[in-house]
Amino acid sequence: MPGWIVGTVGLSVVVATVALFNVLVRARNLVRAGWADIDVQLQRRHDLIPQLVTAVKAYADHERTTLEAVTRSRALAHAGGSISERGRREDELAAGVARLLALRERYPDLEASGNFLQLQHDLVEIEERLQQARRFYNGAVRDYNTRIGHFPALLIAAPLGFAPAEFFQAEARGVVQP
Repeated sequence: MPGWIVGTVGLSVVVATVALFNVLVRARNLVRAGWADIDVQLQRRHDLIPQLVTAVKAYADHERTTLEAVTRSRALAHAGGSISERGRREDELAAGVARLLALRERYPDLEASGNFLQLQHDLVEIEERLQQARRFYNGAVRDYNTRIGHFPALLIAAPLGFAPAEFFQAEARGVVQP
């Protein structure tokens, strides 16, 4: 076999490997960008919760256990961990926030508070953005995991450090609209 054929085949393999590597890097970067979007929305929610707790406390101070539970859940959710742990902690936080928002039914003055209504509106907006970010992230994870699992990408994915990504499984909870 002439040397130019071997050289052409070798060059073709190198070019295909580089192209495949670049596709995997692009897919991994989409997953990372998707997670960054989720993280931004989670941070916005975490920043809003102390204000919400303060607003409720002004009207319903004897609901201390609910307020403390939400504050504790926020601290745990903010602590980080694996994606699956964060999803579980965010579920607990969302349930606590739902209990906190339900207090408005018992306290008419709270429900009439402009500050509380604005915070509730902001929280609804954050939750909607969070769900969009979660859908984008999980779609990027699905595409990335599919790419690294298909032949021939699987031949270079594992040796080059392309590990499967975790889905973000937080429950999609709606926040009570004002």
